[in-house]
Amino acid sequence: MDNYRAFLAIIISFVILVGYQYIFVGFDKPTSVEQPVQQQPVEPVKPAAVQQVTAPLAAVSPVGTLPIQTYARTPKEITIETDLFTAIMSEDGGAIKSFILKKHKETHAKDSKGMELVKTDASQGAPLQFSWGSVIGTQVLYDSDKENLKLSSDVSKGELRMTTQAANGLTVERLYTFTNDSYLIGLSIKVKNTSTAIIQGLPQLHLVNKHFLGVDSPAESFLFAGPAAFLNGALKEVPADDFKDGPKTLQGTIDWAGYEGNYFLCGLLPIEGSGVSFTMQGNNDLTKMVLAGNLDTLQAGAEKEYKYNVFYGPKKLTMLKELGSNLDKSINFGWFDVIAKPTLWLLNWFYTYLHNYGVAIILVTILFKAVFWPISQKGMKSMKNMQKLQPKMVKIKEKYKGDPTKMNQEVMNLYKTYKVNPLGGCLPMIVQIPVFFALYKVLLMGIELRHAPFMLWISDLSAPDRLWLGFDIPYLGGLPVLTLLMGASMFFQQKLSPSTADPTQAKIMMFLPVIFTFMFLNFASGLVLYWFVNNLLSILQQVLINRDTNKAAAVVA
Repeated sequence: MDNYRAFLAIIISFVILVGYQYIFVGFDKPTSVEQPVQQQPVEPVKPAAVQQVTAPLAAVSPVGTLPIQTYARTPKEITIETDLFTAIMSEDGGAIKSFILKKHKETHAKDSKGMELVKTDASQGAPLQFSWGSVIGTQVLYDSDKENLKLSSDVSKGELRMTTQAANGLTVERLYTFTNDSYLIGLSIKVKNTSTAIIQGLPQLHLVNKHFLGVDSPAESFLFAGPAAFLNGALKEVPADDFKDGPKTLQGTIDWAGYEGNYFLCGLLPIEGSGVSFTMQGNNDLTKMVLAGNLDTLQAGAEKEYKYNVFYGPKKLTMLKELGSNLDKSINFGWFDVIAKPTLWLLNWFYTYLHNYGVAIILVTILFKAVFWPISQKGMKSMKNMQKLQPKMVKIKEKYKGDPTKMNQEVMNLYKTYKVNPLGGCLPMIVQIPVFFALYKVLLMGIELRHAPFMLWISDLSAPDRLWLGFDIPYLGGLPVLTLLMGASMFFQQKLSPSTADPTQAKIMMFLPVIFTFMFLNFASGLVLYWFVNNLLSILQQVLINRDTNKAAAVVA
């Protein structure tokens, strides 16, 4: 097998694979999920002694404009402020009206406000409303015990209590517990039967989310955003197509369930069996979800408490691991997880000392290159040796052009005589492709790189490289300086690399830098930086090999 053709095949396969994900879908499809389960209405139960009952599936209100509920008084809005976020809770349904992250901006604009995780308005619904089957609905008026709550390092914890009395004799008490330095919120909901009848219902905690992905970079549109759950020991990501024609329900052991984007997660964590099913309905723009528990029966005077944790915050791997409940599994690097997570750890370790993720990327690149240096060295030398054998190869092909079998035998004998591996030049590329993909996922999905500056015009390593010239360049906006430098370095690397190809094939190889440059235009600038530095190191390595080869040739002469 011709060494060049094998190398070219790998390069073309690499281009096709990356190009396909770039244009269409991304590297990983969302994990497959169970088939839709038919929903059934909750039927009223006659007053009687009731044994353990199988829970019916939770009902999700249809997606659309909700009627504005009117109350005898105007519901109060309670502001919760911590060092990490500002939340506004409403007495209307006891829900979250706004949740703004203080340490993460909506966009990279200088005047951008903090990242808002509640994108819906009153007509679309609000997250964290609670219902108890068909007995208590979501739109009820609560009485809160506070006007506002402000936490700090001095006052690190606080509570907000909300209560309501239903006409059927049920009382509901919601207790939120906030911690100043955590995105995790405790939620306890007590349902008490103050009537003389036996009442049956199931707890249902509601979420609603508008699509909040894709505001930073065109590349984000390739990534998953939508309902997700860690169910039965595995991550389940449910694309909108699975529930566009009707509700979709997941059932089993739920560690957490909610709505995730690339960088942020709005999740519910049931405690002590408070959630056994997760139902969703809607589309790409607006999704309504319900986390439901088992069907419960309350005797007269009895009460039941449902406990949850609520997470509204960034998907930072180290933090999510510390919080537990498999929240860290919401960061899904797919096949490359085993390489990507150590790479992310390494980037963060360098950042701890350097405080610049661009420099951290450069050091990680150098480290990776050092690890692969012996393999690359061997591959480059193999290509150099193949180049030396090219005249002999031409003679063999001319001599046995009428006998392909004999020609192949002689070529293999030539390889064996001179101890040359025809695939030796391909090995460095094969080894580096998984590393490239893993780093690609890290730079695209790691929230640490979001809005992280490097130097000069590169102010966001998760966004495409653009230098603003004072006017718009068609399609690009600004000038992709780093990307062009990356393409130029790849071209120079090709010129230095030994070639065993005929002139036509050589021209094709020289065109590859143009393809890569075009393909990298909308990649994260952090990834372009990695590839550019990697090219420079490869050029250095090739120069050293060529110098040593020339010295050896001069000694022989």
